[in-house]
Amino acid sequence: MANAYAPYSKFPVGACIVTADGEEITGCNIENASYGLSMCAERVALFKAYSEGKKDIVALAVAANVDEPVSPCGACRQVISELAPKAIVYLTNNDGSKVKKMTVEELLPYGFSL
Repeated sequence: MANAYAPYSKFPVGACIVTADGEEITGCNIENASYGLSMCAERVALFKAYSEGKKDIVALAVAANVDEPVSPCGACRQVISELAPKAIVYLTNNDGSKVKKMTVEELLPYGFSL
């Protein structure tokens, strides 16, 4: 979250991917004045992992400065479903005191697939 660029929403989000070999790959949201060009933390982390050849993703955590666990947007849910279908997903709040653990299928039932 600390590296997020969120001057418009004022809602920094952080994500961390864990690969099968235990490597952690992080991401944060990056906004743009043309809001459709913004990128969520979850997709930044996933795209970063894939661009580095890290495709065996076993876990994904998402955090934001909110009281309840933060939830990915629909676009992120679809990308998670395609790029990390077997991952365990952890959604958490500002201090990590509340965590929701779920499968990708629970996060996005009936996601698009080939």
